Amino acid sequence: MAEASNQLIDRLPAATRTALLAHCETVELNLSDVLVDAGQVLTHAYFPTASFISLVARVDTHPGLEVGMVGHEGMVGTPLVLGVGTTPVRALVQGAGPCLRLRARDLKRLLASHPKLHTELLRYVHVLMAQMAAAAGCLRFHVIGPRLARWLLMSQDRAQRDSFHVTQEFLAYMLGVRRVGITVAAGDLQRRGLIRYHRGALRVLDRPGLEAAACSCYAADGRAYLAGLGLATA
Repeated sequence: MAEASNQLIDRLPAATRTALLAHCETVELNLSDVLVDAGQVLTHAYFPTASFISLVARVDTHPGLEVGMVGHEGMVGTPLVLGVGTTPVRALVQGAGPCLRLRARDLKRLLASHPKLHTELLRYVHVLMAQMAAAAGCLRFHVIGPRLARWLLMSQDRAQRDSFHVTQEFLAYMLGVRRVGITVAAGDLQRRGLIRYHRGALRVLDRPGLEAAACSCYAADGRAYLAGLGLATA
């Protein structure tokens, strides 16, 4: 049986959690692995524990654009919860590390026999939809600097540490901008003492300052997560 350190799994009733973990295996995800591509059949669902994954949309021949991010708070393979066997986005490993993997057919059986699992995963589908909607608005209305700060905060949350590896080329790919824009924006955050960035090694130095520099979408994502999973307090 796999050990759980994924928030969705941890929230399940004990019997449901035990049943789910009995069918999970722990796998090690490597940076830049593609777990599934857009249009492909989903053979597994993934519950990251100490890894995180970008959900990337492709339009025609243009480079991809990140529309969602999944770490230890969520799962990859949400179409399966809705009874859909394929995915509209690419799932690209952004942060290497362990992850719980569950076969699609096992998830289907568990959803049918454990109503609480179905309810909790449907709630997470709503959270992910809110994140994707926010990403679309963020791309249209917010400038690169605050968007970069938001992305770094989201990555730090899921990496569960202050330091992680990311290249300017990858940042440009995720944010849908030219590399020169990332160079300028990252340089500004570094001059303000919020981050340290050198040859792909990034360290968050001032978390409160980075939160202040981020666009409003970061805080909105947090509120949507709490509300969607029924964790918000009055």
